[in-house]
Order: sequence, then C-alpha cells, then structure tokens
Amino acid sequence: MFPTRRLARLLSLCLTALLFGAAAAQASEWTLIKEESAVTFEATQGSTPFTGRFENFTADITLDPENLEAASIRAEIDTASVKTGAGDRDGALPGSQWFNSSNFPTAVFQSQKVRHLEGNEYVAEGTLTLKGIANPLALPFTLDIDGNTAHAKGSTGIDRLAFKVGEGEMAAPGIAGLHVTVHVDVTATR
Repeated sequence: MFPTRRLARLLSLCLTALLFGAAAAQASEWTLIKEESAVTFEATQGSTPFTGRFENFTADITLDPENLEAASIRAEIDTASVKTGAGDRDGALPGSQWFNSSNFPTAVFQSQKVRHLEGNEYVAEGTLTLKGIANPLALPFTLDIDGNTAHAKGSTGIDRLAFKVGEGEMAAPGIAGLHVTVHVDVTATR
C-alpha cells in the first residue's frame, strides 16, 4: 500500500506536470491584433503599378519556435474587402472575372509545415485556396517575440492566373500583370 505522504507527493507531481503542460500548450496560441496587422498586395494594371489591401481577415496561429512540429497557421481573407483607392478597380475586383467574391467569399491559407531558416527567419509551407482552387504556397517571414507579443512580417508572390483571378478577356497580361506580390504584417498576443 502507498504511504499517504508518497501518494500526496505523486499527485502533486502529476498536477504540476499537467499544469505546466497546459501552460506550455497555451503559450503557443496567438491572438491577432487586427488594428496592428495588415494584408496588402502589389500588382500592375496595364503597366502601371498599384497597391491594395484587404480590410477583413482573420488568423488562427499556433506557433512556438521551440516546437515547430506543432505549428499551424490558418488565415482567412474576405476577398470582397479589397481596396486599392481606385473606385472602378475596387468595384471590379470582387466581380466574377476577378475574385468572384459572391461565390468564393474567402481566400484561405493553411500551413502544413513551418520551418526555421536562420536567426528570426522562418517559412510557412502550405496551401492557398482562392476561387476554389488550391495551390501550394511558401510564405517566408520574420518573427520577433517580445514577452507576450509577436510580430511577423513576410511576402510571397503568386501567379494570378493559377487561381483564375482575371478570367476571360481579363486573363490577358496586358490588362493586368500576371505576378502579384502579397505582404503580411501581423502582430499578435498570447
């Protein structure tokens, strides 16, 4: 039979392990600070460069640099919230030839793996689904953690035609450039 003291010590150790395990699991869950975060892009119309942003997006982030095997990043972007500062373009982009936001209201990035490169540099490898089309995407980013606040910043390029963004006559390269650079600038807390 276990002596009472030994049983109490064993229970205490088990509870401590459970509490520390729960704290460690929670420590890698991050909450997006929307007003300090942005999803923007650079593209061209004709040969003229322009920039745009998505005003509505969310992110579910589980990331601990000491346990990248458990990392998961899922971002959802409301494609109808696109703004470029040009009324005609802002009216056209959510339409059927571009984002087709009424049928495909969100673009989703889901990571499958996050890798450390060096220093504060990482890459999230996953899938971008846009207009119902899923393609692999790698997003290199920097990550700086200060206490309970993290700041990540990264950029990646996509071929808009790989997602049928710009269909029909809008698929022609002269209408809009084929290459779009997407930038993310995210601040989150735990």
